[in-house]
Amino acid sequence: MRDHSALLSALVEWWRPKTHMFHLPVGEVMVTLEDVIHILGLQINGHPVTGRLDSSHQFLVDNCIACFSRQPGPNDHVLGKVNLAWVRQCRDTKLRDTQESIERYVRAHIFCVLGTVVFPDKSTTALNSNWRAASLAHLYRSLCYASRYNCKEMDGPLILFFVWA
Repeated sequence: MRDHSALLSALVEWWRPKTHMFHLPVGEVMVTLEDVIHILGLQINGHPVTGRLDSSHQFLVDNCIACFSRQPGPNDHVLGKVNLAWVRQCRDTKLRDTQESIERYVRAHIFCVLGTVVFPDKSTTALNSNWRAASLAHLYRSLCYASRYNCKEMDGPLILFFVWA
């Protein structure tokens, strides 16, 4: 686990994938949905998260047009993820002189924050175009992968993890 703190390494060692709990010397603890609400401010209202329903190229294009009023070029996306530099370009190149342009800027900025802080991946250059993932589920999955003997790094919502710890 290169470039990670001793806290991260210690907690990953105490993580048990079968129970999704930390087995500490003082007892079992886990990150809960209530923790996600308090730490990240993400509410848990609405429909349950069940995973990606549509991963087609057209779905990605439709999401980009809806969010950024632009269609990504062939070099601006890969495997259902949008290039971070392209999203920042969408955010920063247009004037913010109308209500619509301000809303487009805010959507692009939120997209960048969610993709790099709440739902990051190891690439750090691409962002998921579909937000049907849950931060807690992503953290659990990341911890399960990180607890494998041959894993050398961890992705996921580490901000949630460190604040919770």
